[in-house]
Amino acid sequence: MSAQGQVRERFLREYGAIRHAEGRGSQDREYYRALPFLDLSGKSPAMWRMRARTYRCFEKRILPSLERKAGRRLRILDLGAGNCWLSYRLALRGHNVVAIDIFNDRLDGLGAASQYDAPIAAVEADFDQIPVGSGTFDLAIFNSSFHYSTDYVATLQEVERCLRPDGCFVILDSPVYSRREHGERMVAERHAQFQEKYGFRSDAMPSIEFLDLPAIRFLRRELQLEWQVIEPWYGWRWHLRPLQAWLRRKRQPSRFWIFTGRFCRP
Repeated sequence: MSAQGQVRERFLREYGAIRHAEGRGSQDREYYRALPFLDLSGKSPAMWRMRARTYRCFEKRILPSLERKAGRRLRILDLGAGNCWLSYRLALRGHNVVAIDIFNDRLDGLGAASQYDAPIAAVEADFDQIPVGSGTFDLAIFNSSFHYSTDYVATLQEVERCLRPDGCFVILDSPVYSRREHGERMVAERHAQFQEKYGFRSDAMPSIEFLDLPAIRFLRRELQLEWQVIEPWYGWRWHLRPLQAWLRRKRQPSRFWIFTGRFCRP
């Protein structure tokens, strides 16, 4: 096995160990079909409440206009599909969805695609090497996954290749910080927690793990992007987190925005 293959295998092993320890997945197929609106396992209700609000915002404020404009079934890439819950929701709306992920676990990865009663094409692949034809998809969605990229420019260039000229991409549930140093502190804290709890830092594949405002501006210039940004409403407690952090002199917390991007190259 190559050195790169060994790194990938170690990442997947450690990632799987953490996800299983957190109780992700279920033996009950109804668990998957209820997501993101209800966590029947009871293991991560707060996380799924946030995911549900993000999805509802996307479903109400972004998806309908794309459907009306196309006037047909959309061809959609679900990038970082995980257990394929988003692919399932989109398939229920009649769209043709391809779920992409490098994690094929049967409980928390692509293997869970068999739990749904809708057609989902699940493909094990990297963001930067998506095995589909050029110019064939209307929409690419990063589902709580864009921050796993190791190179945002390369990742979005591959997405641009996959999209039709009038296509777009959407980024859901990736942490956003005003300043890069706040994101870097979050990453350091997260890896230290993993080391203490699991005995490893889970950093075999050095993903970026966050977005920051300077990086967003850089991507817009570098790739000639047109951004639309929506901030879902997660409730007053969430809304007041930055103020509370400032009062306590702590690191600013992450925000979760929805980004819709279009490539505007001449």
